[in-house]
Amino acid sequence: MTIAGKRALITGIHGFTGRYMAAELQASGYDVIGLGSQPSDDADYHQIDLADGPGLRTLLATVQPDVVVHLAALAFVGHGSADAFYRVNLIGTRNLLEAIAANGKQLDCVLLASSANVYGNVSEGLLSESTPPAPANDYAVSKLAMEYMANLWRDKLPIVIARPFNYTGVGQADNFLLPKIVSHFRRKAQKIELGNLDVWRDFSDVRALVHAYRGLIETKPVGETVNVSSGRVYSLREVIAMCTAITGHQIQVEVNPAFVRSNEVKTLCGDNSKLRSLIGGWHTPSLDETLSWMLAE
Repeated sequence: MTIAGKRALITGIHGFTGRYMAAELQASGYDVIGLGSQPSDDADYHQIDLADGPGLRTLLATVQPDVVVHLAALAFVGHGSADAFYRVNLIGTRNLLEAIAANGKQLDCVLLASSANVYGNVSEGLLSESTPPAPANDYAVSKLAMEYMANLWRDKLPIVIARPFNYTGVGQADNFLLPKIVSHFRRKAQKIELGNLDVWRDFSDVRALVHAYRGLIETKPVGETVNVSSGRVYSLREVIAMCTAITGHQIQVEVNPAFVRSNEVKTLCGDNSKLRSLIGGWHTPSLDETLSWMLAE
C-alpha cells in the first residue's frame, strides 16, 4: 500500500486517541483530515455532528478519503445519560457508514473502534475475539450494537473492528482511573479516594495502540474483529505501588463506596495473539514505562 498522498479521515480527532492517531498517520505520510463536534481553527478540520446525516454525506463527497478511522464516541462509562451512548455510538456510526457508502469511492479501510467492555464480566483466563460478548452496562451494549450494525455494511465497505482493552497515556482526562492516580502523585496529594482496588485491568500505552490501528489499516483484515491489548493484567493496588516506587511519594488510599460500581467488570485481560499475527513485532511498553512517562510530563 503506497501511503504518500493517501487521505485519512479521523473522527473524534481532538479526543485523547484522535490526537495520537493523527500524529501516527501524519508521520507515516498520510494527509490527515479531522472531524469533530466542537469548533476549531485547525487546518483540515471539519466541525460536524454525527447526528447530521446529510452533512456527513456532503463532507465525504468533499474530502474523498482513502481511509476512515472512526474514533468519535461517548467513552466515559460513568456518563449519566444512557440515551447519549446509543445516539453517538450506534446511530452516529450508522450515519457515518451510510455517508461513506453513499460517496461511492472504493476505500482501502474503515477502522471502527469498539471496546473490550463488550466482553462484560467474563473473568476466566484470556479473552479472545471468539469469547461470547456479555456487555454489563449501556456503554458496552452501545458498542456491541455498533458492531452488529456495522456487519450490515460489510458487503459494501472494507470494515475492520478493533476492540481495545484499557489504554492510557499523557493527555487522557482525569476522570479515567490511571490519569486520576497519576495526577494525585504528581501533586503529592496526601490521600486518594478510589473504588474497588481489586479490579484487574489490561493496560496498553496509547502510542502502541495507535501503532496497532495504523497496522490494521495497512494489513486490512477486512471483516475481522481484532483485540488490542497487552495480554497482562494489573490491579489498582499494583498501579499505586508502581507510582509509589517511581515517585517515592506515599499516598493514603481510601475506598469510597460511591465509586464502587455494582456492575464492575472484575478482570479484563485480552488475548492479543490475533493482533500480533497481523502486525509483526507489535508490543506495548510495560505499564511502569507508561506510568513513568505520564508522571514525568
